[in-house]
Amino acid sequence: MKVNSAEPIRVWVEGIGMLAPGISDWKGAQSILRGESAYECTPTVLPAPELLPPAERRRASRIVKAALAVGLEACQHAQVDPGSLPNVFASSGGDGHNCHSLCELLASEDRQISPTRFHNSVHNAASGYWSIATGATPAGQVLGAFDASFAAGLLEAISQVEMSRQSVLLVACDSEYPDPLHAKRPFRDTGGLALVLSPVRTERSIAQIRLARRGALQERTSSELQGNHSALAACVRTMPGMRGLPLAQALIFNPDDSQPALREVAIEYFTPQSLVVQVTSAEAQ
Repeated sequence: MKVNSAEPIRVWVEGIGMLAPGISDWKGAQSILRGESAYECTPTVLPAPELLPPAERRRASRIVKAALAVGLEACQHAQVDPGSLPNVFASSGGDGHNCHSLCELLASEDRQISPTRFHNSVHNAASGYWSIATGATPAGQVLGAFDASFAAGLLEAISQVEMSRQSVLLVACDSEYPDPLHAKRPFRDTGGLALVLSPVRTERSIAQIRLARRGALQERTSSELQGNHSALAACVRTMPGMRGLPLAQALIFNPDDSQPALREVAIEYFTPQSLVVQVTSAEAQ
């Protein structure tokens, strides 16, 4: 089938999951982003990874707990079996605490690395734990793109939805580094943002995301949070996964919303570029 390059790629957001400092889930995030609740930058509270077998549960790192929490929340909202979805996991640096521990071990006289430390050191550890927890067998992609990781993950997930005509789960997450690495990569805390994207609209569709087939990457400043959210923006500024917050905010549509039904969001990519998408409410379609 010939594709009209002038027509944008269209995907539907079916579910959202979020975890960050001062934000325990998407419901709480919506209340803050709407201005209904005050924001306080408190340490991220990581839920126990109950779906993992006991042995893996004990080994689960902070980034694994965050990835499982936001991925499962997004799937629950979308009312889909988490084990049935192809997935894209995006992370700038993976497990910061494990990286710190490995560096300490390698700098010591006893350079014996434990198997648990070793298998948690790989960039796809969170994706692997997701497969164990959910029994997922569809293809999984794992990528890292420094501060552009959320935008790169979103671009990959949208492309997969368009090509496969299947729903795809995107999970973007990172965890902080202890000092001295923290001084060079000062992540605030652990957190993540997850989206379930569908090729077709369903009764659960929240909004539609449109991505231009050409020219989606533009040299422009990335979007900021709308409204009085300076405290939230300052708290999560160093967290690559939270570069998707302006998009998450654009996905919130109220029945009496006076804001435009079509919203354009520029998501931070590699400087000076941003990934530009358009968002429309399900009701506007």
